[in-house]
Amino acid sequence: MMAQTNRELEIPDVDRKVQKFGVKDQLGYLFGDFGNDFFFILVGSFLMVYYTDVFGLSPAMVGTVFLIARLWDAVADVTWGRFIDTRKPSKHGKFKPWIFRMSFPLVFSGVLMFIHIPGMSTGFYEAYAFVTYILWGTLYSTVNIPYGSMASVITSDPVERTSLSSFRTMGATLAGLIVNVVGPLIIFVDNKADPNRFFLAAIIFAILSLSCYMACYRLSTERITETREQKKTSLKVTLKGVAKNKPLLIILSASLVFIMSSMLKGAVDVYLFKNYFDNAKALSISGLIATAAMFIAILIAKPLVARFGKKEVAAAGLLLSVIDYLLLYFLADISAIQFLAISAVGMFGFSFFGIVVWAFVTDVIDYHEFITGMKEDGTIYSIYSFARKVGQAVAGGLGGTALAAVGYNASLDVQSESTLQGIHTLATLLTAGSLFLVFLLLVFLYPLSKKKTLQLAQDLTDRRNSGK
Repeated sequence: MMAQTNRELEIPDVDRKVQKFGVKDQLGYLFGDFGNDFFFILVGSFLMVYYTDVFGLSPAMVGTVFLIARLWDAVADVTWGRFIDTRKPSKHGKFKPWIFRMSFPLVFSGVLMFIHIPGMSTGFYEAYAFVTYILWGTLYSTVNIPYGSMASVITSDPVERTSLSSFRTMGATLAGLIVNVVGPLIIFVDNKADPNRFFLAAIIFAILSLSCYMACYRLSTERITETREQKKTSLKVTLKGVAKNKPLLIILSASLVFIMSSMLKGAVDVYLFKNYFDNAKALSISGLIATAAMFIAILIAKPLVARFGKKEVAAAGLLLSVIDYLLLYFLADISAIQFLAISAVGMFGFSFFGIVVWAFVTDVIDYHEFITGMKEDGTIYSIYSFARKVGQAVAGGLGGTALAAVGYNASLDVQSESTLQGIHTLATLLTAGSLFLVFLLLVFLYPLSKKKTLQLAQDLTDRRNSGK
């Protein structure tokens, strides 16, 4: 056990008048990521094909837009996280008010991305894509950072926090089901991206997203508040603590690679089914299978984690996915339906990391508090989000660059054979390689096994109870 820090840490008791943690909080937290992912998944899965096939932008240009915009978003995350940590809570809490205030401009900016003005120049479309994408990403930070940080003040109980993580994943999965299954049926007409149908989808998802944010605001309750004046710490001091937090650094790295793999796969899969298999509608089946795999994993994740631990279960699932996508790489002549049937195993495997990652984040936030004595939930969560945004930026940049490298040309009705094979390789072999890297990071470098996580929770509880 590490030595006590010289800074006093006080975790006040929950107000007795506040309703106890329960189903309302779980549903409220579910609705938060439900609202987030209507546009997050729409953007991750279909914005690239919208830019290439509707705006007529080159894949390389789209990759550049994604790279610059998401790197900016990463900076915005940390800036907003620090800002939130320096604000005094209102009567409605520290984080909830920001979800309410910023959700309105966020969904409006999401619709703006999918407005197509016919007959404009390529330069206009490039500028429009750049400005609206950066605007949406910045506003997304103003909602997602307080939402993600809010779990730490809804409850301090580890089991209850795990349930919040599961319900958050369920919310994201439900949004994925709607966007990935219904989305292709709306936005593609005769196997081609239709600008008017994209705009219709954006309007529908905007209404659903805003409704979910309001439900999150109404149902969630912030219970943990500070009763003393908080000492302001510089970012330099915080970063010194981060540098000593090995579990945080490894989870940041693993999450960066995982989100990069997920987004790259999501973007490339559009071209895989639309061009390689000549069956864009199969994307709906893919979305349905991914959702089913996630729900099955959610149902068995809790007992598996209770028995083996988060690290152990996530690593085993990742290894299963690696084997599955390697197999798909060598099965190049199968049909779209056969591809989907086999890939279901891979989707099931990597679902476990996606389910427990928010619990990993809770652990590393607690570890930061343990080694530094500083309770900086918003800042540490924003640093984690920073890593995700970097992964998204790299995925966006790699996606456009990789498609350009394999020779994708949106003006062609039929892509060349080498381009089609290249798309298949991106969707299978590259996915297997990136997931294997996440597996290696967890198994050999992440230090918080089941035993060590339980010890950390006990040590931190003892410290809080002692008032030190």
